[in-house]
Amino acid sequence: MSTAEAPPADTTTPAPAAAPSAAELNQILAKMAEFAQLMPQSAATGAANPIDFLRDVPVTITAQLGHVVLPIGEILKLGPGAVLELEELVSQPVQLTVRGVPFATGEVVVVEDRFAVRIKQLLPAKGGAKPA
Repeated sequence: MSTAEAPPADTTTPAPAAAPSAAELNQILAKMAEFAQLMPQSAATGAANPIDFLRDVPVTITAQLGHVVLPIGEILKLGPGAVLELEELVSQPVQLTVRGVPFATGEVVVVEDRFAVRIKQLLPAKGGAKPA
């Protein structure tokens, strides 16, 4: 019967650092961060409106025609040719949203060979500001 010898210890791994003593902890100083005074961009560049740089950012507008709530079992039965009756009436306006936030209502129209929405009402902003 032979006995297995343990491999030699790895001497390349550094020992873990010892926790600081109470005296060392008392010597740690905390300072308040110092930052340079920031100037608004509009004051520095003379821009008319501080958000002018956002005017060219594209956003997706979604027109919600309507909705219907169905149990999953009914959805699994759907196939080509199935007709879903929406809960909204034909005369009801469609809702326009940006990132899920409603901003206007309108009516569906056709322009050449595409659907379009004619805006009928801009909704008030959530912050109470009036839309432009």
